[in-house]
Amino acid sequence: MPDLIQIVELVDAALADASRRSGEHLVCRAGCTQCCVGVFAISQQDAARLRAGLDTLAQTDAARAQRVRLRVAESISRLEASFPGDPLTGVLAEDDDSRAFFDEGFAEDEVCPVLDPATGTCDLYSARPILCRTFGPPMRDEDGNLAACELCYTTATEEEIAACEVDATISDIEERSNAAFNAERRVTGETIVAFALR
Repeated sequence: MPDLIQIVELVDAALADASRRSGEHLVCRAGCTQCCVGVFAISQQDAARLRAGLDTLAQTDAARAQRVRLRVAESISRLEASFPGDPLTGVLAEDDDSRAFFDEGFAEDEVCPVLDPATGTCDLYSARPILCRTFGPPMRDEDGNLAACELCYTTATEEEIAACEVDATISDIEERSNAAFNAERRVTGETIVAFALR
């Protein structure tokens, strides 16, 4: 089963291929931050990669890492009172009501604490979660529908969009990798970026 580095390499290769096929339809660039607004669930594997990335940043640019930590603390202070899960562990609750509350707009205006507001870039870009790596090009959602960033593919036909789809096996590989990671480390559930970096 792919480890932390292998899953990233697989995803990045699939994204590079989809990006090549997308050409000018994929408008994602540094400074475009629409996908950095609103919280989303991340795996424990993503959380571990983010923490390792922050540790590395602290060794190479302590001031920048401290700014990330400050934004994390500010984000948590805004979110913890209504967090649909355990605010001590940061693990999202899995009951239907909590999932519905989370999915229907919890903190949809919260800016990711890893986003540098001055540059519009991700301070932990090399350690970013899988969802961040794959957002933009078309991918299948849970219902099997193709979904892409609303800023991209605005002039593309349905056939052109389908031709740019990210390798559909990536989701299954990620799911198996996350399950193996959780079993090996005896962790469960999902969290969000702010709580992962607490």
